[in-house]
Amino acid sequence: MSEPRPSMRPLKRFLEFPEAKAIALEAVSPIERTETLALEEAAGRVLAEEVRALQDVPNFTQATMDGYALRAEETAGAEADRPAALACQETIYAGDVPTEPVGPGSCSQIATGAMIPEGADAVVMVEDTEREGEQVFVHRALQPGENISRAGHDFQAGHVVAAAATFLSPAKLGALATVGCSTVAVYARPRVAIIPTGDEVVTLDRELRPGQVYTTNSYTLAGAIAQFGGEPILHPTVVGDEHGLLRDAISSYTDCDVVVVSGGSSVGERDLVVDAFGEVAQILFHGIAIKPGKTTILASAGRQLLLGMPGFPTSCLSNAYVLLGPMLLKMARLPSREFATVSLPLASPATSEPGRHQFFTVRIADGMAHPAFKTSGAITSMSEADGFIEIPADVEYVGEGEMVLVHLF
Repeated sequence: MSEPRPSMRPLKRFLEFPEAKAIALEAVSPIERTETLALEEAAGRVLAEEVRALQDVPNFTQATMDGYALRAEETAGAEADRPAALACQETIYAGDVPTEPVGPGSCSQIATGAMIPEGADAVVMVEDTEREGEQVFVHRALQPGENISRAGHDFQAGHVVAAAATFLSPAKLGALATVGCSTVAVYARPRVAIIPTGDEVVTLDRELRPGQVYTTNSYTLAGAIAQFGGEPILHPTVVGDEHGLLRDAISSYTDCDVVVVSGGSSVGERDLVVDAFGEVAQILFHGIAIKPGKTTILASAGRQLLLGMPGFPTSCLSNAYVLLGPMLLKMARLPSREFATVSLPLASPATSEPGRHQFFTVRIADGMAHPAFKTSGAITSMSEADGFIEIPADVEYVGEGEMVLVHLF
C-alpha cells in the first residue's frame, strides 16, 4: 500500500504588514564586525571609530582672494581718488612660503590659497588696486582680517572630524582627507546568502527544458541586497525540493548574517522552507497580509536571520524592497531611507483583494501613473515599472483619475 500524499497546509493567520515589519526590525542586530578600508573605498560606509584632527587645518593663515597682502592700517582713509601707495616686494603663489615680512609701506602680491606673509593682516582684491611697476595703489580702506582665513579655521587640532557611526558621504570623505586620514575603520557590510529552491528552477548555464524557469530571484535579490548596503553571496546551485538538501544548504552559511531562501515558502505539499527553518531557528512569522508576497517567512537563529521569500519574481523583489531592505539598513547601521514620491492621477482603475495591503506597481507616462502589475510571476511587473502605490487592506478599488502617491524605485 502506497503512503498517502502529504496534504497542503494552509496558513491560518496573516500578520498586518506594519506588524510584520516591526517584528523584522526588532529582530535585527546591527553589525559589530569592522574592517579597515582605504579612504577611496569607503564611500557609503559607516565609520566604526571617531577621527580627530591631529593638527590645525589649514596649518597656516591663507588668502581667500587674489590680490595683495598688506597691513590694513596702511589703507586708512584710502579712496578711489586718494589711494594708498605701497611697494610690492614679492609674489606668493599657493604652496610658496613667503620670504619677506610685510612692513610699513609694503605689500606682497598673493594668490588665492597662498600663505599670508608675516606682518600682513588683510588682503586687498586685485580689482580694488592699480599697479605701476612695483608700486601698488589701493583704492579703498580695509579692516584687519579681510579676505584671509586664519590657521585652524576649518579644523583645530583635537577636533572630532567624524564621530563613530557617521555615514561616509562624499563631503565626509573630503573632511577626512583634509586632515590626512588615508584609511578608516568601518562597519562590515551584512553578509547575505541567497539560496534558490525548486525542482523547476535552473541556473543560467543550463538550457531550459519544458516546465523549467531560470533562477531570476538570485539576481534581483543580489541587486537589492547591494543597493541596501549588504554583501550578496549566491549559492552556486539550485536546491531541489528535498528537506535534507535545503536544511544542509541553510546550515552551510553560519558565517552569514542573513540567509534568504527564494521559493518554497507557500503552503504546497513540497514547500519545505518553514520546516527547514523550524529545525535550526525560531519562526517569528509565516504569512503577511500583503500582495504580492503573503507567504513570507522570518526566523531567528541567534543573531542570524532566515528569510523565506516567495518564488514568484515580483513577490520576491517587492518584499526585498519593503521588508529585507529596511532590515539590511538597520543591520549595516546605515540611515533609513524613504522612497522618493510623486503624486499623480491613476491612468486606469486598480482593484485589490480585500484584507490585503497591496504594493501595486505603476509606470509613469504623460503625467499619469499607469498600472504595471501583471502577475506575481511576471518580472515585467517590476522591470517595466517606475515605482509602486500602496493600496491599504480596507480599500478594494482605486478609480481612474484618482490621485495616488507613487513611491519611486
